[in-house]
Amino acid sequence: MAARGCVENSPVDLPLIAPMLATPGTLPPATQEARWAYETKQDGQRVVVYLAGDGSVALRARSGQDITAAYPELGPLGGALGSTSAVLDGEILALDAEGRASFQLLQSRMGLAHAPGRAARRAATVPVHLVLFDVMHLDGHSLLRLPYARRRALLEGLGLVGPAWSTPAALVGHGEQALRATREHGLEGLVCKRLDSLYEPGVRSRAWIKIRNMRSEDVIVGGWLSGKGRLTGLPGAVLVGQRAAGRLRYVGGVGTGWSEAERTELAALLHAAATDACPFDPVPHAPGAHWVVPRLVGEVRYSVRTRDGMLRQPSWVRLRPDLMPEEAAADLPDDLV
Repeated sequence: MAARGCVENSPVDLPLIAPMLATPGTLPPATQEARWAYETKQDGQRVVVYLAGDGSVALRARSGQDITAAYPELGPLGGALGSTSAVLDGEILALDAEGRASFQLLQSRMGLAHAPGRAARRAATVPVHLVLFDVMHLDGHSLLRLPYARRRALLEGLGLVGPAWSTPAALVGHGEQALRATREHGLEGLVCKRLDSLYEPGVRSRAWIKIRNMRSEDVIVGGWLSGKGRLTGLPGAVLVGQRAAGRLRYVGGVGTGWSEAERTELAALLHAAATDACPFDPVPHAPGAHWVVPRLVGEVRYSVRTRDGMLRQPSWVRLRPDLMPEEAAADLPDDLV
């Protein structure tokens, strides 16, 4: 699947469409908020859903990978629109005991597309829920050039509410109240979508703005430091960087945020990626560092960035197997790139 556009055909003879992406930012000015819709930012796996109108469903991750077999409980969605075909945009969630999306739970479901038996057994203990928020192709017609407001009306008109999927409403205007509600309920954040925005496949557009309630960044693991005491042989900290101006720039060491099981899993991945060459440019001062091929992407939370671009008080959140290393880019001032 191409990273952008929709010129190929999917296995169900529908156009393959790469998902449109949001740009990090802040709320639109209060004087313009009536031109925007506000949706809850979900902490799950982005998915494009292909309904052929023959009872089948196909799911593709943001990378283009076919992940249909990983989520068997979404199979009945294939018949939800009868003979009407559609391409839909959404997010697959795993909910915790309090009904909030948990990426940690979802990770136990991801990566099982080639193990349908395991996926079916896992579905019985960690069920998922699909949240739908856009429609890009409907009944043989492309909707890419329709404004968001029109696409959203068409999506809601489909009545896609079922045992494992739903179409939550979007709020028009009242952005400050919407953002405050996400904070009060411990949700990840808010996505602001301009009502007149077209659907731009594969593009990170300023017509969609994402706001995270906590500062977080995607980073690339380039090395690690050995732990001490009971952590001997395991990573005591990972050394992370971000892409900037064509190089991997070191942005700090992360030594907290793992459970014992997660630290052990990470150790195995780091040993498998060992290399003698430091991937950072310039090379950081890190005595005793073990370097790795920079292919593991993770998410970290942090308080602020220092003046030299380092992440202050970073804490590990999760691995991001759904992202490619080049997607972990730094947003740094020009004099730090």
